[in-house]
Amino acid sequence: MEISGIISAIVIGIVIGVLGRLVIPGRQRIGVLWTILVGIVAALLGSAIAAGFDVADTDGVDWVEWLIQIGLAALGVAALDRARARR
Repeated sequence: MEISGIISAIVIGIVIGVLGRLVIPGRQRIGVLWTILVGIVAALLGSAIAAGFDVADTDGVDWVEWLIQIGLAALGVAALDRARARR
């Protein structure tokens, strides 16, 4: 992986993580770095799932891929928030 790929994964992870966090109502008790990490993982998994369903490369904006990634980020943020609440 090249440096541009790493930087773009971080930027996309930030966007996906923040959007996933906005989907969850209320206040989340996880930090910004956890949000970014969840976003990066959600972006990578969402891309793989979208490729599996053959909706990753469409004409124009890949809305289905974005929705999958944001949904996974929301699930990740919610799971981490619940894990933090138990402590």
